[in-house]
Amino acid sequence: MKFAVKAWSSGKARAGVLQLGSCPGPIETPSLLLSTRKGLPHFIPPDLLYSLPSPDSHLFHVSSLHFLEGLSPQTISKIGGLHQLLGLPEHGFVCIPRDSIQCLPECNSSNKFGASFETPCGRRLIKPVEYVELISSLRPNIWTTLADEVPTWVSEKRNKTSVDRTIRWLDECIALNPAGGPVFGSIVGGCSVKERERCAQEAARRNLSGYWIGGFGLGESMDERPALLNAVTDILQEEKPRLITGLGLPEEILQGVAAGIDVFDSTFLCHLTLGGFALTFPPDGVEMNASDNIGSDQTKINLRATVYRKDMSPIVENCNCYTCKNHTKAYINHLLNVHEMLAQTLLEIHNTHHYIGFFRSVREAIKSGNFEQFRQKFVEGRCYHVAAEAAAACM
Repeated sequence: MKFAVKAWSSGKARAGVLQLGSCPGPIETPSLLLSTRKGLPHFIPPDLLYSLPSPDSHLFHVSSLHFLEGLSPQTISKIGGLHQLLGLPEHGFVCIPRDSIQCLPECNSSNKFGASFETPCGRRLIKPVEYVELISSLRPNIWTTLADEVPTWVSEKRNKTSVDRTIRWLDECIALNPAGGPVFGSIVGGCSVKERERCAQEAARRNLSGYWIGGFGLGESMDERPALLNAVTDILQEEKPRLITGLGLPEEILQGVAAGIDVFDSTFLCHLTLGGFALTFPPDGVEMNASDNIGSDQTKINLRATVYRKDMSPIVENCNCYTCKNHTKAYINHLLNVHEMLAQTLLEIHNTHHYIGFFRSVREAIKSGNFEQFRQKFVEGRCYHVAAEAAAACM
């Protein structure tokens, strides 16, 4: 793995290039880490993966928890790891021991010898040696160390304990030295700036390829998040990539980019698709004079709405995704109403294509030195429409 920062804008926002041995080309950052279930996107079959923009769509998040049952680590290793098991030799895999679809680990686990996770097969205690053995068999391009993530409402004592455990597991995972690819050190700390700084300082002292910033999206507000992010990124080395989980909305992505985050892992697109929503906002920002759409908040539309039953237009005019070039809103509305899974397939293709376009616009704004103006325009446009909808609802 190689990483280099190529441009800066508005202080800490940065555009870079991440190179992984298996990917066909360099992946520009800030970038989206696509959420998967057992290594494949939730609804897109392998034969349609290549309809997504390349190489932006070649970076997948894999939860190592999904491989605790079924094939043994030895069998996966003999097959050749994730790339051979899934038949995707040209994709990059990032293993993070977090399943953001299932509920998060209970925050009251007192066992100090391993991490307690809720897995698809029930609660499991994962010891560092078992985790590293699994990573060695999966052979991902990047993997992160174990972390004890806690929500914002836990006590100060519990938060401090989570940081102590995360640092201890960090050292244990590094000492076991697997052949699973570059390792990213985990950084937690809940809603405490002091604890996040302490965890970041400890991670920065270790010989790591990058950093995974966890514990976000667990109750913190939009207003308190910048201080927590900056407390971490101010300490970390600039030449190493930063990965974060828990930020998915466009406004949250822009918050992370402003703090210097490079890669974003989120289930935002999965939840949109499950709800029958399609992204429609212009990738360079929400226009304040945009016309109203039924079931729309000016970033997405609800294709379950009756108004789309006879709408023969694509989801977004001039969109180059497979879905918009071949199908209409009316067809997807029909598929949703008859509970046909093809609806989710077509929606996830469009939403992924569209969100990758948003990240591309963010990178262009950074390269041109206009990131803060881009961010301000986007946020103001969203606030304008939210206020307008609230006022209309009260009339």
